[in-house]
Amino acid sequence: MSLNKVMSTKLITLEMDDDLGKAKAIFDQHKIHHILILNDKELVGVITDRDIYKHLSPTIGTRNETPRDHSLLQKRLHLIMNRNLTTASENTTLNEAVLLFYDNHISCLPIVNDLMEPLGIISWRDILKVIALQYRQKITLEK
Repeated sequence: MSLNKVMSTKLITLEMDDDLGKAKAIFDQHKIHHILILNDKELVGVITDRDIYKHLSPTIGTRNETPRDHSLLQKRLHLIMNRNLTTASENTTLNEAVLLFYDNHISCLPIVNDLMEPLGIISWRDILKVIALQYRQKITLEK
């Protein structure tokens, strides 16, 4: 099975000069764990929800928030994004993707075209879901 059958194509992206505040708002609003970072249309990085919270104070948005805490929201994404990308094409097989996840210790795999423009994304949760559904189908057929 190729990744184009299971990848999510509803991409949420930001530009590398956007700030942590914008990324935090997106993570708070959507149930996602990864945002693709673009420079024009080219994929140049990935930021995770863990990256955001690692760089923000736990007092953000509370009555204990300080001016310094609030200023951290202005930090640009290119300063904290992961630039060491592992990507795949939409024709990559699910088995090949599993090896990419395992060998590179990643939590998401952006699917890109030859120009490094994002076409989709798949996470380890998506892979686990596919395997679980395949297994469930197999045991149902065996009954």
